[in-house]
Amino acid sequence: MTKLDPFYPVVDSAQWVKRLVGVGAKLIQLRIKDMELPLLRREIQEAREICLNGNCQLVINDHWQIALEEDCDFIHIGQEDLETADLAAIRRANMRFGLSTHSQDELETALSVAPDYVALGPIWPTQLKVMPWEPQTPQRLAEWRRQIGALPLVAIGGITLDRAPEVFRHGATCAAVVRDIVASENPENHTLKWLSLTRKFDIDQP
Repeated sequence: MTKLDPFYPVVDSAQWVKRLVGVGAKLIQLRIKDMELPLLRREIQEAREICLNGNCQLVINDHWQIALEEDCDFIHIGQEDLETADLAAIRRANMRFGLSTHSQDELETALSVAPDYVALGPIWPTQLKVMPWEPQTPQRLAEWRRQIGALPLVAIGGITLDRAPEVFRHGATCAAVVRDIVASENPENHTLKWLSLTRKFDIDQP
């Protein structure tokens, strides 16, 4: 079973990766939209090098082909990407991957392809983008936990330091955090607070 760190920041540049790895982050998703491929590849290469040197797992959002070519740790894909992602190639490369879910149907679809983790969101309202789904609530996390057994479960969407304990109490393996870090007045200090808090929920998985 895949072991995930309970603190899972999501950032949009290698520079952000460098800042957070520098204060101890051990699991980071690089989510970059609308960047030309040569620049995107360089960002992924730089982020991978930083994570290798910092003992941090790097998750690449969406760009699974480049992630395979650059030998990254994880790929995160959405339900809409399942039609185009070459899961056979991903498995041949022993690349781990996570899948987003927002409904019971999407959970069943995700489990049918045996991901290394399942993400559920948005748990609370989020300002990052317009979502066609209502907030899932922590109670839905508990429902997902009952259905997926020991599979890692990532909570995302509107999670703050104050709200984090609730997602863990309802069965989340880790909290994916975007705005609460990148919009903080001091992201490095805030990351240290997250790391301190989430150590309490860093339980070995079977």
